[in-house]
Amino acid sequence: MENARLKRQIDFVREVDRLKNVFRQTLLMDGTRYENDAEHSWHGCLRAMLLHESTDSADLDVLRVIKMLLVHDIVEIEAGDTYCYDEEAHRDKAAREEAAADRLFGLLPEEQAAQVRELWEEFEAMQTPESRFAAALDRLQPLLHNYYTKGEAWRRHGVRRSQVLKRNAHIREGAPELWAFAEELIAESVRKGYLEDG
Repeated sequence: MENARLKRQIDFVREVDRLKNVFRQTLLMDGTRYENDAEHSWHGCLRAMLLHESTDSADLDVLRVIKMLLVHDIVEIEAGDTYCYDEEAHRDKAAREEAAADRLFGLLPEEQAAQVRELWEEFEAMQTPESRFAAALDRLQPLLHNYYTKGEAWRRHGVRRSQVLKRNAHIREGAPELWAFAEELIAESVRKGYLEDG
């Protein structure tokens, strides 16, 4: 290919196709199989488009939220999916993901690599209204999946109510209305026996 820039872009596009083979600990809401990271990212973007009114930010840049959700898990191609309640796996998660970001984003032309890296770092830092909302949507999804699969993953991993509340407290910062909904979902999960109290 004569166009070196286009070749780098296509190399990146080809590499990130591997995201379709990174499976999460989250069952689809119908319980038939585990979700992959590409599906997770797409579904997050759809939620951003539909649920942005649940934030407190009147001038939220929804397109930026969508971009963050599209790139936030690309590093898992190499770093793997780290189950959110696995404390041991979280010890080296940042280092694994940083190394993956260096290689994967580095496939792109320099200015695009910097743009994608900036989006990923903004998502991870959760300091802007957009990144807090993107993180809220990212945390909401497994709650929905666990609720609609009757707590299958929670029960398999022995997850308790206090862990779910702690893990998902960030939703409050990104979308208070969604946090109220999440608290109701968690309480209902305990009542229905999907989630252990305590």
